[in-house]
Amino acid sequence: MFVLGIETSCDDTGIAIYQTKRGLLSHALYSQTKMHSEYGGVVPELASRDHIRRVLPLVKQTLAAAKLDLKDLNAIAYTQGPGLAGSLLVGSSFAVALSFALKIPALGVHHLEGHLLSPLLSATAPAFPFVALLVSGGHTQLLKVNGVGQYKLLGETVDDAVGEAFDKTAKLLGLGYPGGPALSKLADEFSKSGKASHFKLPRPMLHSGDFNFSFSGLKTAVLSLSNKHEITRQTQAEIAFAFQEAVVDILTKKSLAALIQTGFTQLVVAGGVSANRQLRESLSQCAKKMGATVFYPNLEFCMDNGAMIALAGAMRLQKSISRNQPLVNNFTVRPRWDMETQETPPNK
Repeated sequence: MFVLGIETSCDDTGIAIYQTKRGLLSHALYSQTKMHSEYGGVVPELASRDHIRRVLPLVKQTLAAAKLDLKDLNAIAYTQGPGLAGSLLVGSSFAVALSFALKIPALGVHHLEGHLLSPLLSATAPAFPFVALLVSGGHTQLLKVNGVGQYKLLGETVDDAVGEAFDKTAKLLGLGYPGGPALSKLADEFSKSGKASHFKLPRPMLHSGDFNFSFSGLKTAVLSLSNKHEITRQTQAEIAFAFQEAVVDILTKKSLAALIQTGFTQLVVAGGVSANRQLRESLSQCAKKMGATVFYPNLEFCMDNGAMIALAGAMRLQKSISRNQPLVNNFTVRPRWDMETQETPPNK
């Protein structure tokens, strides 16, 4: 079964083709980062307009790379939510229209489910069940995962998502847009210097007794430091290092506590922040000490991409086929969508 995956939830247009027997055949991604950097953040209207320009050329490029034609496709998976409504509408309308023309099913996929399953695209993949840590610009969640569609939320952020906190902190330090990667790079450079930071930042909710997170206080602490000190390159680096160290400490300890509570020995870490080098090192080292294993997506699949949507769609379709469940094309988007309730049909 050949599945075309379409990702247009925010500011990246991702297209991929996944075959259930051979795996990922081809994928392509266009990032709008350069366009949005002029405005210091994502402009929703510009994002949706650019998706319109990119989807069809990228589909043609991906089909050519896989040596396939449209008539070879068996299904289309597209990001139905959560995300920017206008961007989601571009992908969903294209996917459903194409599915009607080809007389094949179109399946709406939860964006976070795509991220959660993305480590399965790696050569070394986890097996169900596992604990999942989803860390991105819009979400920070810990989930108990027993299988495809079988998710139980253990905890989530009560304010800023971790990726959002990275970006806002970077902006406070004058690092520009997108700030998260710039802050991480600066923190890593300072770490390699072997020097100790003069700054110590709090670890909000580290000892809260649950699996929830809070990162807005860290941002406020950085604002306080930046108001007290002259922001030189050295100061930027030290604060960036202290911030990243605090975030990694929180994410590591909460994730390991979730493994202990569930009794699972596998942790999946996905989303844009899963590319963070210090986070990967901390989680892997600490998990190894307790006999657990951590799985990450390949770096190219940490950010939004079509491959994860094609994979999630293929797994969902196989599940529906095995259960003899009819597949109905729904032209809907869900800008806000709870992972635990995604089995519920749209608009019900």
